[in-house]
Amino acid sequence: MKILHLDKNHPLLINQLNDLGFANHEDYTSSKTEVEEKIHEYDGFIIRSRFKIDKSFLDKATNLKFIGRVGAGLENIDCDYAESKGIKLIAAPEGNRNAVGEHALGMLLSLFNKLNSADQEVRQGLWKREKNRGIELDGKTVGIIGYGNTGKAFAKKLRGFDVEVIFYDIKDNLENKNAKQVSLTELQLRADILSLHIPETELTIKMVDKTFINSFKKPFWLLNTARGKSVITQDLVEALQSKKILGAGLDVLEYEKSSFEDMFTENQLPEAFQYIVTADNVILSPHIAGWTVESKIKLAQTIVDKIKYHFPKKKN
Repeated sequence: MKILHLDKNHPLLINQLNDLGFANHEDYTSSKTEVEEKIHEYDGFIIRSRFKIDKSFLDKATNLKFIGRVGAGLENIDCDYAESKGIKLIAAPEGNRNAVGEHALGMLLSLFNKLNSADQEVRQGLWKREKNRGIELDGKTVGIIGYGNTGKAFAKKLRGFDVEVIFYDIKDNLENKNAKQVSLTELQLRADILSLHIPETELTIKMVDKTFINSFKKPFWLLNTARGKSVITQDLVEALQSKKILGAGLDVLEYEKSSFEDMFTENQLPEAFQYIVTADNVILSPHIAGWTVESKIKLAQTIVDKIKYHFPKKKN
């Protein structure tokens, strides 16, 4: 079986697939059109988020048996059409769940303790202790929306704190020892902190808007390590200005390109973003919550293991 690799990943991915008897070809520079011209030669390909895999692309992949996505979400793939053609979809949400859980916790603690602003002030020779007085996580209620791999990982990280963890998910019966499942209405009634751990779907795009935000009983803190398009940035800014949202940790942004490799879909700074970059109660990172030294290995290994499981080497 021939596999085309469209994004660079940890070397173990190709090395182990070679050992399993797969023929691995690498192409990290060709355009989508150029790849479409040769994709019929391959039984599988492995991608992160380089470009969208749509019907046109899949129609040209006449011999395709699987797509491996080195990451959690599959929103850059027309999943329904791929599955209708008998193509196996392989993702690796297990590979970076711990990294995302730790990143979300780090953002939350940094916000509560004003570490970013305090750091910058000390570097400028300013010593403002009262201005940077923090608040403690103990006694708070943490609400999680989306209790899949990363939501569960974040809840597990919170076990060492005296907090109550609740979550809402469209699937039933997900409750475990780390968090209690509740309705969305109850979560909005009780949460002091909201952390998003949701995929990009029709239900979640622009989910966090004015109506959603104002449905929370208390002012709250927002963490988003999931997908940027779930939050309407202008509505977030207005909530920050009114103090309905007390602060935000954003690893993802509404303005990201679909490849996640660049920030803006247009070459200009949106007005709402100009506010966010100057707000001292907002922490930003460039879609790296799941990017650690360890997760790069885990993601690659997960893809290898799943390919090996679904397409075992034939015995002589």
